[in-house]
Formats: sequence, structure tokens, C-alpha cells
Amino acid sequence: MSFLSRDLPAIILAPMEGVTDAPFREFITRTGFYDYCVSEFIRVSSHPLPPRAFLRHIPELRHGSKTASNIPVQVQILGGDPSRMAQTALAAIEAGAIGIDLNFGCPAPTVNRHDGGATLLKFPHRIEAIVRAVRDAVPEKYPVSAKMRLGFDAPTAIDENVKRAEQGGASWITIHGRTKIQGYTPPAYWKPIGQAARGVSIPVVANGELWTLEDLRRCQEETGLRHFMIGRGALAVPGFASLARQALGLPILEMKSQLMIPTSTEPAAWADFFTDYSKVQPAGSRLKQLARYLHTKGSITWWDQVKTLGSTEEILGFLTNRAL
Repeated sequence: MSFLSRDLPAIILAPMEGVTDAPFREFITRTGFYDYCVSEFIRVSSHPLPPRAFLRHIPELRHGSKTASNIPVQVQILGGDPSRMAQTALAAIEAGAIGIDLNFGCPAPTVNRHDGGATLLKFPHRIEAIVRAVRDAVPEKYPVSAKMRLGFDAPTAIDENVKRAEQGGASWITIHGRTKIQGYTPPAYWKPIGQAARGVSIPVVANGELWTLEDLRRCQEETGLRHFMIGRGALAVPGFASLARQALGLPILEMKSQLMIPTSTEPAAWADFFTDYSKVQPAGSRLKQLARYLHTKGSITWWDQVKTLGSTEEILGFLTNRAL
């Protein structure tokens, strides 16, 4: 199967380590805003991983690699050894994965020091070798994609890296519009994404600093692309993905239990939203993490009142009392 159609636009939920875990994926895909998700990366270090390693971290694999709302979840792996990556990708398929994504974009120093993520952007031939090894190991019906940044320390690397990934057999490529050195410091640079996309024949997904409909439109203009991955914007402005779908001519997907995104910034409006999240993610720290993201872009007005609260009960009590 393929997650991505060349002919149809798509809105994709980005992988974010420690944020977009299985409970969050289950929760947010109930909105009907996302065509598919990519899991947090599974790290491949000194040995290939067995199928059971994936089942621990990606429970959707037990259910056709889809969330409870029937949204596909692509498995992302990270590592620098082609053979171990290939064996691990095949193990993911055996565990139930319906697609593999290769992480060449993580900027974390601990990951880069251990031959993973964005450090590989310095070695285009290694990107091609890893993609080719995984593509050869995984049956053809399962897509193998790659996610990368513009480069390690300069955006000039992206053109060769995307071509190398394509030569390795990548089904599509997602490009985050910053270098490793830039980390997550604004701005993201979208024009190099479009330039790189024009040099390959496979689909390219644009990612980075997509928060508003204006951002989406400018990214479209600068890249000429139709596929977009939303990361922190999915948390900080959860209703943005709905506007993005409308702008791309995509319908909101119908769900059995549709999650409604509040339009008010007041606490009472968010009581049901956070109560629903607590059913899949009961930790108070994770509820506060989501509230902190919402605060960064002004989606809520009540961060100061909950940031000192400790438990889920206290947070939900605050919101529920305001709703009475």
C-alpha cells in the first residue's frame, strides 16, 4: 500500500520524540485532520531489533498499523548501518508495519554522536546505501520513505541528498526546512525544499514552521508542493490542520467518535478536550505538556493557572469547575 498519492494533497502528523506517542496519535487522529502519522523513531544501534521491540512502542501494529480511528501509522527507524537498518525494517514489517520511514533529520547531539539522524546528511553515499539496503529487504508493496533536513550545517546539501535517496529507492521524501545546526530556531526555509523537489521524480513532503493558513499558503507558493507534514503546530494550534485541509480541497475525515477542537481560548471550552485526552494519556505531566504547547501560540488563556498543578485530577478539576 502507499500512504501518499502523487495526485492527492495530504496532511501528515509529524513524528516528535516524547510527544506524538501512541496515546497522542490515537487522540489527535479522532479529529479527522490527518491522512497518516509517522511514529517516533525506533533507534537501531549495535544490533538489529526484533519484532517485539516494535510492539512495545507502536501498539497500532497489533491493529493493522492503524489508530483506533483507522488512520495509518508509518514506522520510523533511525541508524547508520545499512545491514542492521535493513534487518530491523524487515522485523518491523513482520511485527505488522505497513510502511517504513528512515530518519535522517534528528538534530539531537546524543543521536548524532552515535551515527544517527542528521549526521548522515554529511555523507550522501551513506544515505543512498541505507535506503537501498532497506528497500531491498522490504517487500515492494511496503513503501520506504526518508525524512531529512536541508543539510547538516548548510542547505546546499539537500539537492544531492534527495537524489541519493531517490536512487536508493525511496518512495517519497519529507524535508524539514532547516539544517541540523539551526535546530528548531525560526525561520524554516521552504524555497530549497521546492528546488530539491524539482530535481527528483518522487513525491516530496514539506515540513517546518507550519502554524497558520498563511504559512501553508506561503510554503505552497515557495515549494510548489501539495503534501505537508505538521509537527508542533498540531499541538500548539490543533485547529490549524482543519484549515489546511480545507485550503487543499480535502474533506475532514469522518470518525466514529469525532474529536472537536475548541474555538475559544477560555478554560471552560477545553474541559471536554482535556478529559478525552486523559482517557488515553492519564499522566498529569503529559496534560501539562499539551497545555504548554497550546500556550505558545495563544490557543489558551489559562496556562498560568495550571502550570503549577501536579496531577491530572487537579488539572481536570480546574477546567471542569470553570465549565460549571
